[in-house]
Amino acid sequence: MTATPETTETAPPGGRTRRGMTVMIGVLLVAAFVMVLNETVMSIALPHVMADFSVPASTAQWLTTVFMLTMAVVIPLTGFVLQRFASRAVFAGALLLFTAGTLLAALAPAFGVLVAARALQAAGTAVVLPLLTTTILTFVPVQRRGTVFGLVSVVISVAPAVGPTLSGVILSAFGWRAVFVAVLPVAVLALGLGLVLVRDIGTPRPLPLDLPSVLLSATAFGALIFGLSSIGESTEGHALLPPALPVAVGATALALFVRRQLRLQREDRALLDLRPFALRPFSIGVVVLLIAMASLFGALILLPLYLQNVRGLSALETGLAVLPGGVLMGVVAPFIGRLYDRVGPRPLAIPGAVVLAAALFLMAFLFDERTGALTVTLLHILLTLGLGFLMTPLMTSALGSLPQHLYSHGSAIMNTLQQLAGAVGTALFVTLMALGTAGAAAGGAPATAAQAAGIQQAFLVGACVAVVAVVAACFVRGPETRAAQAVSGGDAS
Repeated sequence: MTATPETTETAPPGGRTRRGMTVMIGVLLVAAFVMVLNETVMSIALPHVMADFSVPASTAQWLTTVFMLTMAVVIPLTGFVLQRFASRAVFAGALLLFTAGTLLAALAPAFGVLVAARALQAAGTAVVLPLLTTTILTFVPVQRRGTVFGLVSVVISVAPAVGPTLSGVILSAFGWRAVFVAVLPVAVLALGLGLVLVRDIGTPRPLPLDLPSVLLSATAFGALIFGLSSIGESTEGHALLPPALPVAVGATALALFVRRQLRLQREDRALLDLRPFALRPFSIGVVVLLIAMASLFGALILLPLYLQNVRGLSALETGLAVLPGGVLMGVVAPFIGRLYDRVGPRPLAIPGAVVLAAALFLMAFLFDERTGALTVTLLHILLTLGLGFLMTPLMTSALGSLPQHLYSHGSAIMNTLQQLAGAVGTALFVTLMALGTAGAAAGGAPATAAQAAGIQQAFLVGACVAVVAVVAACFVRGPETRAAQAVSGGDAS
């Protein structure tokens, strides 16, 4: 029998104490923070890796591309994995993969080994994030979820912001291998604590694995991420394939994957159950969140280019310039979570979307070859503040609208689409920048002014897209228990 939200959210299940659940979620948060931090530490270290292994930039970029590819392939499987296997075993397996990948990266004798190590790290990261959100949805009472999801937003926002800065500090004193050496003991500690403190969520079910769905999922999301991420390389003439080819293959495979899941979910055998989209709070929340994530990733790719290529800052100075925004977003996230618990999502999501759009418009009109670093930092703070008012309310309301048996699938869907949104945002902003730069150069503008014009064009289009988020935020609503029960009841029958 499927439990309703009212009966599953009032107390920790299985006789577990509230303190025990708090400690368990804390361990998962630490593990997730280290893993997400690791995702961005290589951005500044790439030139050092290129020099050590004598590889060009287009090859070195695979260290970030393979991470995104692996995440995109593994995350859709986590809905099945979290239902099929015990949570403690899933956590241990994920941390073992991540720890092994980190050690292998620190010792990598060749570039190919380093790429394989990054894939192992990404596989572990892809599993832990949905496990964290599923655990929160299962054990945290509905009236406190905003506060706890605020801590998840800290992980998502602060870790990527701290990563490049931490990497720059380590690289200034040691080599690139020290970046992985610094992460390794924390990963080992998280693994040890997890083996002791992490407990199972529910009872594993002997679900069959549909191999055609696995192949379609890997092809769809892997090809889409690869195609979108290679758009930036194609503008420089370094892409291995025309980006349109993998994007077309991925889109076709995605259509086939969705069709198969819709059929299999009628028999409760779907690899990724798509019934969360039947709930309006989930669908609208995901749409607004994806626009926000695309804007965030687009800004994260353009700001370093602007600061280094247009304003002439060093890599470390660039990392320090964008650090305050990420830290502020992490600082305000818990307070926004508490506000969500009091007022719900809409009073927070609407001003958050407005601030996001306003920050992008200001970047579009103010970023030129004379703009000071302080102005860039302040506008980045404004951008992250808007994102802070969006992420926690949207994640909490969207996932909180689901019945319990769809928690793992909803988490997998949201995390998968966030990866896709990041790739779309990056591709969109980079392409628009390249087109704007080429147009300005053709008109006779100097190289620096031409790139500034291209960056302005990218932010302007991004701001127009963010206006869609403002409109959609007006329709955001909190979890609808009746709707969740209707989906749950329909499934049970």
